[in-house]
Amino acid sequence: MGIKNIFKKRETKLGLYIVLRLLVLATMIRQMMLGNWHNVFMCLLTLILFLIPSILEKRLRVRLPNTLEAIILLFIFSAEILGEINNFYGTFKHWDTMLHTLNGFLAAAIGFSLIDILNRNDKFHISMSPLFVALVSFCFSMTIGVMWEFFEFTGDQLLNMDMQKDRIVQRISTVELEPDGKNIPVIVDNIQQTVIYSQANKEGPVETVIEGGYLDIGLIDTMKDLIVNFIGAIVFSIFGLLYIKNRDRYKFAGRFIPTLESEQPSEEPSE
Repeated sequence: MGIKNIFKKRETKLGLYIVLRLLVLATMIRQMMLGNWHNVFMCLLTLILFLIPSILEKRLRVRLPNTLEAIILLFIFSAEILGEINNFYGTFKHWDTMLHTLNGFLAAAIGFSLIDILNRNDKFHISMSPLFVALVSFCFSMTIGVMWEFFEFTGDQLLNMDMQKDRIVQRISTVELEPDGKNIPVIVDNIQQTVIYSQANKEGPVETVIEGGYLDIGLIDTMKDLIVNFIGAIVFSIFGLLYIKNRDRYKFAGRFIPTLESEQPSEEPSE
């Protein structure tokens, strides 16, 4: 890669940093004017999260490929600013699905790099087969996905945040409705309306009507998130397996794999 191309890529990376931070600051100022302090906190959190790639590089002495770092920054911006503050989760049906798939891909790339670095480091007396490295990468990604779902569940239970998004369903199958208490599921189909009676007040019980079906409390969303995380993890694990077996032929995978500072940059093939 020529010196000119290196400087060009650094300028592109710096430009992305500046643009995203300006957008976050503009959003934060607007939320201050609206008095929405929760969203102001989300903007501050986003700015802090933007520092994570730089902190990782300095503390762990690793080098994040420009492509991977750009995707991480765009992922944070898409999740916090677009998804939470601008309600892209509600506006665009598959926004959450896209981000969780990408999360599975990125987490697998990070898990892969951790094992690959150890595997090639003379200080560590381990030597894993390419298939095993890909398997560990996949397991690492799925663990991250499960831990995130634990976080969402905790937020919902303790802070009533509804991070595990509820949805309306027209069909349920449950043994709770079996009159004799047997382990036989009762299927309720074509649900048109659900009526919920909550704690009574001075005027009587509070009635909440859910039109169009029954309210699923996050199970479908959680399983969908784990399934698409699985897909993202599988895709990168396959790329990673091919990359280990032939690093020159599949060098494009290096765009997503962190390396030690002492290693030669491999992310951007020369043009």
